[in-house]
Amino acid sequence: MKTCLTAVSLAYALSMGCLHAELKIPAIIGDHMVLQQKQADPIWGWDTPGKTITVAFGHQTQSTVTGPDGKWLVKLDAEPANDQPQSLKISDGSQSLEIKDVLVGEVWMCSGQSNMGFVLRDDWNGDLEVAGADITGLRLIYVPHLGTQELQDNFKSAWKLSSPEAAARFTAVGFFYGRYLHQILHVPVGLIDNSWGGSAAEAWVRRSSLESDPRFADLMARTVKNEAYQQSAQAKLDYTNALAKYNAEAAADRVAKRPVGRAPQAPADWLAGNARPGNIFNGVVNPTRGFGIKGVIWYQGEANASRAKEYSSLFPFLIEQWRKEWNQGDFPFYWVQLANYMKKVDQPGDSPWAELREAQTQTLALTNTGQAVIIDLGEGKNIHPKNKHDVAARLVRWALVKDYGFKFPCRSPEFQNLTLKPEKVIVKFNCFGSSLRTFDVDEAMGFAVEGKDHTWHWATGKLLGSDRVELACPGVNEPVAVRYAWANNPVCNLTSLEGLPVTPFRTDKSETASK
Repeated sequence: MKTCLTAVSLAYALSMGCLHAELKIPAIIGDHMVLQQKQADPIWGWDTPGKTITVAFGHQTQSTVTGPDGKWLVKLDAEPANDQPQSLKISDGSQSLEIKDVLVGEVWMCSGQSNMGFVLRDDWNGDLEVAGADITGLRLIYVPHLGTQELQDNFKSAWKLSSPEAAARFTAVGFFYGRYLHQILHVPVGLIDNSWGGSAAEAWVRRSSLESDPRFADLMARTVKNEAYQQSAQAKLDYTNALAKYNAEAAADRVAKRPVGRAPQAPADWLAGNARPGNIFNGVVNPTRGFGIKGVIWYQGEANASRAKEYSSLFPFLIEQWRKEWNQGDFPFYWVQLANYMKKVDQPGDSPWAELREAQTQTLALTNTGQAVIIDLGEGKNIHPKNKHDVAARLVRWALVKDYGFKFPCRSPEFQNLTLKPEKVIVKFNCFGSSLRTFDVDEAMGFAVEGKDHTWHWATGKLLGSDRVELACPGVNEPVAVRYAWANNPVCNLTSLEGLPVTPFRTDKSETASK
């Protein structure tokens, strides 16, 4: 006699040792999930080798036979969006699973570090947003953190309907992005939150792919050296000494009511953490790999800001690798450029965060990509700015225009060319159908000009028409290069008519300290 259980009850029965059958599915496939519309969606799991598996959904039925390793996979035929709950049934002839309340719509992955992981309740209007988060057609799943050098095929979590309780602890950027899509497209939306605070880009990529690319030879050499150290007796001794020093200083800080610094990292924490190459891919990405998605939104880079030159290769490599791993073609990949952060500077000069932003902008050369510039939304004293609504709004413009056919402005103005004259420079921008404007004051602020002596000076900017800025710098007789918003936390005010900030840039190509 066949037994029919929901995914949750089956998992419970298996954990209690009540069943002898082997039919299993991963957590990413479960009650309340959203399937990606208009594409073939993989459904997979495990069973006894040689079993015939049948998957039924709507009016279609797909079958396969489990392989020698017990894994099975079928692809559902493309389905149109459907906000009416359906069941997906899986059977191996002796046991069956029923996945309930399945919708069909748009599915987006929300990845990156802590600014993507920043939860909805902590947004400036988090209390109001959480109170209004009861949205039946918006479904959420969170992938827990697991850093490991061993490939994982599952995780412990489950899809949830958006509710005040579920949304409060969900990525704010992801929630706002998904809510916009749901309300504008009028289709169900599923969001996968696999963000990890403080994570480095190399941890999100399969380690073997990094090892096989000569561009990352130095990165992997540093990794191997660090791995040897972190597993040594010296590392344990160094950590013990550092921890003792930290505890003493922290105690003094508490007595003096000073801020307490961050504790030193234990060797085991780095080995299983969010910076070791391959760790996040193995523990977080791989268990979701292949699930039908429309695309990815990404907010990361702070952890790599001191290595911008390396990131200029690593970030596009990550995107290309994820597209290969998913085998869904060049799906959309939209990211947030680093916000303004840290102290404002008195004199123009070099900036590691500006270089990282440049590396992000250069990645727009990849197809189906987009960048949300938020140089105006940061907070100098807070690496986690609390206005996540506007971040998501700038991201979702890209998707609405490029993927869903809307005619909104979505791309920030970008540098196009410049004309150098004695004591004057004309900078021309590509405004992508819009025009330039200055915020708050008439002067275009944030520009610096370099003279032949390689010294940088602030310049005064004046708008010329819709797409040009004239820079005056009396102290520079022969200008040779221009920078805009080139600082960790620049003072700049040039935007499109719609308020999209002009993309930071430099026209000089000098090497700096970042490697």
